Parts: sequence; C-alpha cells; structure tokens
Amino acid sequence: MPKRRKASDRQRAVRFGNFRRLTPISRSWGFDRGLPIDRYYLEHFLERHAGDVRGHVLEFHGNSYTKLLGGERVTRSDVLNVEQGNPKSTIVADLSTAHDLPQEFFDCILLCQVLQFVYDLRAALANLDRMLKPAGVILATMPGIIPIHPEEWPFYWSVTAAAAERLFRERFPAAAIEVESHGNVLAAMALLEGLASSELTSEELDYNDPSYPVLIAVRAVKLERSRDGEDLHAGN
Repeated sequence: MPKRRKASDRQRAVRFGNFRRLTPISRSWGFDRGLPIDRYYLEHFLERHAGDVRGHVLEFHGNSYTKLLGGERVTRSDVLNVEQGNPKSTIVADLSTAHDLPQEFFDCILLCQVLQFVYDLRAALANLDRMLKPAGVILATMPGIIPIHPEEWPFYWSVTAAAAERLFRERFPAAAIEVESHGNVLAAMALLEGLASSELTSEELDYNDPSYPVLIAVRAVKLERSRDGEDLHAGN
C-alpha cells in the first residue's frame, strides 16, 4: 500500500496550476501579452525622474522615451546604435570601444536595458562618463532576474544592486549615485513565464523584495567642478 501522507505534508503541497510546465507561457518577455513586467518598473522609474530628461539627450536604439518624457525641455535628441542601417541613428558606434565619441556633450543619457549586451562594462561606463556634461544625468536600467534569448542578441550580464552601485562608483568617481532594486518573487516568476504586467495587480508589482530583483535602476548625476578641480555639487 502507498504510504499515507501526514497532514503536515499535505499542508506543504503547492498547486502549480499553469506554472507546472517545462516551457514558458511566452518567449517574448510579455510583449505579445501587453507591457512586460520589467518595463513596468522601467517606465515608473523614468516617470519619477522625467524632469532629468532635458537639454541635449542621448538614447539608444530609438528616442521614444526622450520624446515621451522630455517634451519641450529637450533641445536636441541623439540616438546611438552599434549597427548600421537604423534610420533613427544619429551616432553609430560601439559604446565600449569607440574612442571618438563626443565629450561633455549630453545633459541627459537614457541607458535603458542596454548594458546587458555590452561585454566590457567598465569601458562603456568610462565612455558614458566622458560623454556626460557636468551636472548631467544618466538614467540607467539593467536586468536582474530575466529570461534571455541569446539567439537574438549576445546577452552577457544580469546584475545585482550591489554590482551596479560598485560599477557606477568605480567609473563615475565624481557623481551622486542612487541605485534601486525593483521586484519580488511573484513578479520574477511572472516575468520568467512571459506574463504581462497587466496580469498582476499593482499591489503585487509594487511590493519590493530585494532578494528577487527584476530590474536595477541607477540615477547618476555628474558633479560640477570648480576651476581648481574641486567637486562642487550634483545639480538638482
């Protein structure tokens, strides 16, 4: 006869439901079902710092967030791509190897879900530091827990909040840096399955558990320097 389970065993049983599967519900990060969960955190982060999107702004792959958030505060918009052929590109360069990128050129750099595709993070961040004007702002997001599709793009890095802070402080020694972690175990599982943010409640999405980071967000403000080279302040 099969061994009878104890009451405590039954209490520990988990009903997996639609999650008892070996393949995800969607392999498109949730784009085919709505707004992906990591994009929910990304867009809320950018909306809270929309005032930073001003002056001469650099974005990667396209300039949709520049136009959406900056409006009339943006005086010029540039788009950097590593590959030729994108009609939105105004700069074609490899962020980690190009030596002719403009210096102290941008008031704001939107670096959304880019660094996971850059192998040499330290070189890329050093270039970003050189490209940013004094008192300029970088708004960056990086993946924590996320599904990867290496057949589409070479995917190198997921990061923790501690790793992101150390990387930015090493390469932006003269900057005011804020690092945030967003997500929880339910949001992480839903993202891995390819669900959309609309399939969770705002309470479920907004609960933050740093042990399960879905998205890491960084705001770095480059310090202005006095004529004798001393750091002054990081602007507003």
